[in-house]
Amino acid sequence: MPTQTELRQRQPYPLTWDEQQLLFGLLPKRLGDMALFKVNTGCREQEVCGLRWRWEQPVPELDMTVFVVPSELVKNGRPRLIVLNAVARAVIDAYRGQHPEFVFHRRGLRLMSMNNNGWQRARERAAKVYPEKFGRPAPEGFRRVRIHDLKHTFGRRLRAAGVSFETRQVLLGHHNGSVTTHYSAAEIAELLEAVNRINAIRSTPAMTLLRAVA
Repeated sequence: MPTQTELRQRQPYPLTWDEQQLLFGLLPKRLGDMALFKVNTGCREQEVCGLRWRWEQPVPELDMTVFVVPSELVKNGRPRLIVLNAVARAVIDAYRGQHPEFVFHRRGLRLMSMNNNGWQRARERAAKVYPEKFGRPAPEGFRRVRIHDLKHTFGRRLRAAGVSFETRQVLLGHHNGSVTTHYSAAEIAELLEAVNRINAIRSTPAMTLLRAVA
């Protein structure tokens, strides 16, 4: 097992679209859905595991809903707005009505972690398949890819889609003194447009991710 120092020193590893497809395809169904939700919202692991239906709030002007995580459950101590793009919305709707409190659950109980045996086994299998799939050895970052790297993936894709720094800060739930915790329908519409951009860039031929090689 890696030490705490090694964990802190690991560089983020944002997934490519092909790496995401490989890894997510090997995850158990519920965990794969949670990973897909996370990579499309930038939520932290505990925000996904503890996501509650009562946090869902309507935005009548836009005929949509968002989730607002209470400040006491957010790392920076401020309410966390979660705006759903088309992919995240589809994941949520698939779980609607299954449990009265939690969006994602196991046998009616709150999930405590995504970094479980299912994630670790899928990561190991994906690393073994990687050379056959892509014609090169699996990078170290992929072989040790973390749940938190899904958040980095979301952030990288927002940046690649040309989303502004301030908007990225809001969508990633980062503290920024210039960012309000109250949003108008127009502001939410702007955030929705931003999160929907990340799937639009998937078909862009110029999407190349350069990584340093140790």
